[in-house]
Amino acid sequence: MKNITIQQMRALVCLAEERSFSRAARKMYLTQPSITKHIKNLEEEAGVPLVDRKSGEISLTPEGKILCESAKRVFGLIDDTGEKIARMKKYESGDISIAASTIPATYILPHALSKFRGRHKGIHCHVKTNDSDITLDMILNDEAEIGFIGREVAGRKLHAESLWRDTLVLVVPASHKWSGRGKVSLDEVSTEPFVSRERGSATRKVLEEYLRKNTNLSLSEFNIVCELGSSEAVKEAVLAGLGVSIISIHAIGREIESGLLFTAPIENCSIERNFCVIYKARVGLMKHHRVFLDFIRNYELDARHGK
Repeated sequence: MKNITIQQMRALVCLAEERSFSRAARKMYLTQPSITKHIKNLEEEAGVPLVDRKSGEISLTPEGKILCESAKRVFGLIDDTGEKIARMKKYESGDISIAASTIPATYILPHALSKFRGRHKGIHCHVKTNDSDITLDMILNDEAEIGFIGREVAGRKLHAESLWRDTLVLVVPASHKWSGRGKVSLDEVSTEPFVSRERGSATRKVLEEYLRKNTNLSLSEFNIVCELGSSEAVKEAVLAGLGVSIISIHAIGREIESGLLFTAPIENCSIERNFCVIYKARVGLMKHHRVFLDFIRNYELDARHGK
C-alpha cells in the first residue's frame, strides 16, 4: 500500500461521511468520475473492495472501515503538525537536534545552552556527541539539524561559520619532569610516551596537519602508547601517568586551576584552530533555529574556556 495518496484517503473519508459519490464529489470540489477513480485506484492498491455498492446507500466494507479510521488518524497528525509549525513561526519555540564533536559538546555547549535556556525556555536543544567526522555525516544525512565541529569544512551542501578560537597545548601531570620547566622541543615531545585522540577526531587532524605543514615529523613517528575516544579519557590517562598529550585548552581549565595538570610550552610551535557551526545549505531554517544561531554567533567563551 505504498502508493496510496492523501487525495485517495480523503476521498474515502468523505465518501464514508456523505454516503454518496455525488455529494462527496461536491464536498471535495471534484467531478463524480474523479472521485470514483480515486476510490477505484485505492481499492486496487489495497487489493480488496472498500466500498459496498450493492445496497441503496453507499457504505464501507470492513476493510474500508479499517482504512478509513487509519486515514482519519493520518489527517489528525497532519493537522497537528501544521498547528505546531504555525506556532513555531509565530513564537520562539520548538526542538533543535544538535550534533557536536567532543570539545564543543563537553566544554562549551553546556555553558552556552544554560544561558540560552535562561532566555528562550520554549526552545529545547537535544545534543548528540561524536567525533567531527561522524558529526559532519549526521548533518549531511539529516540525522541532526545543527552541528559543531573542531575544523573548517567547505562544500556546496553545507553552510559553515567559524565561531570560537581554540589552541592545542601540551599537557603533562603535576609530577612530570616538564611541569616546572620552560619550553620543550617538539623532538622531545615525539619521543615521550604520548596519548593520542582517535582517528576521526578533529583535534588529531589539526595536529597532524600542523606537523605536516610546519615540521619534518608526523604523528606516526611519535611514541604513541594509547589512542582514546574523548578528551576526558585523554586527561584521565595523562593524570594517571600514562603519557603526555596535546589537546584543546578548553578541555583542561579545571585541572590547570587545581594544579593537577600543567601546560608545557612547545618551542616555536603554535597550534590553533576554529570551532565551526554547520548546517545544510538551502534548507529553510525555522524561527527557533534562527534564534539559536543568532545567540550562538554572539556567545563569548569565558575564562573557564581558556579565553
